[in-house]
Amino acid sequence: MSNIIKTIKTTSENQDFINLVAALDKSLWGRYPEENQEYWKNNILEINPNVVIIYFDNKAVACGCFKKYDKNTIEIKRMFVSLETRGMGFAQKILQELELWAAELGYSLSVLETLHKQKEAIGLYQKVGYSIIDNYEPYIGLKDSICMKKKI
Repeated sequence: MSNIIKTIKTTSENQDFINLVAALDKSLWGRYPEENQEYWKNNILEINPNVVIIYFDNKAVACGCFKKYDKNTIEIKRMFVSLETRGMGFAQKILQELELWAAELGYSLSVLETLHKQKEAIGLYQKVGYSIIDNYEPYIGLKDSICMKKKI
């Protein structure tokens, strides 16, 4: 029997997205106990109409979203792939879907922020064309943040 993979566009009000973000937050808090409230205040779930979720055998296993950063730029947010489905290309698929969606809406640039210990994420972002840039607001001065940018 083959595994069924389904990708959907939805909003941040989708319960599967909310559950995946809770798992993301739990993993980040566990990996970064040294971070203080100054960092985590930037890590909130906002109402967002631009969410992508991947389902694997009818289970939500990966997500990401974007929000408008400025008139030409989106910011990728809340990228997460469940532990049991990592290495299956889902993060790259989520990014591709988000970038295509943003391009359809007229955006030409994408920025994102990740943390310095997220070596796999940084490697993935660089593999698909993101470059490390100076930290942008609200991450200026946060030494553990790595900001990246790509033309879409």
